[in-house]
Amino acid sequence: MELKDVLLKRRSVRSFANQAVTDAEIDYLLHAAMSGPSAMNFRPWEFYVIRDPAKIAELNKVGYAKYKSPLMIVVAGNSLRFVPFASQLWIEDTSAATENILLAATDLGLGAVWCGVFPIKHEIKQVSKILELPKHIFPLNIVIIGHSEGEIPGPRDQYNEKFVHKI
Repeated sequence: MELKDVLLKRRSVRSFANQAVTDAEIDYLLHAAMSGPSAMNFRPWEFYVIRDPAKIAELNKVGYAKYKSPLMIVVAGNSLRFVPFASQLWIEDTSAATENILLAATDLGLGAVWCGVFPIKHEIKQVSKILELPKHIFPLNIVIIGHSEGEIPGPRDQYNEKFVHKI
């Protein structure tokens, strides 16, 4: 797929078939994630790949992450690799990695949806407890991924000139 096609075709998918995501597809998603930009190349990200149905069921109880799928990737920040004088830049870095996962999923013909965790304290605690994360790891989101149960809606262009300010 051309980049423009991937960008316009990316949609949030919330209904997944009971079909596994392959190891090769997961590898592609993670390579795409780690190809994202990172402030000063600190790469503060950590990726938790969840296939265990019991863990997925537990994570389905967190916030809006209520979609049954064969795969979840929790994208998190590792405070041991935060930029010292700008520690909150981990949010941008892990968000860019997350967007790359979503675009790579679209490129593979997979469906995906980003369910935010950070900065909601009780959701951070839930995810951290479920995954037994160390204190220096902060979950940003849960990306729910799988083969769409139905047809993925076609491309759309949400460009709106009202939001553009030329100076």
